[in-house]
Amino acid sequence: MMEHREGKADGFTAKHGVRRLVHIKTYDTIAEAIAREKRLKRWRRAWKIALIEADNPDWHELFRRLNG
Repeated sequence: MMEHREGKADGFTAKHGVRRLVHIKTYDTIAEAIAREKRLKRWRRAWKIALIEADNPDWHELFRRLNG
């Protein structure tokens, strides 16, 4: 996560300057989390926006929730 925030992770986040965490979902296993991430990557942008806004309509930064 820190690599994403600092722009060190390759891929979409670095290319497009994505730095804010606006959606969080926890899973019991890494395998479940990776499978969900892969499904979400296939979603249309509008569906992703609706998912974010269902729990975070103002798009607040959520990183601090993970770090107390």
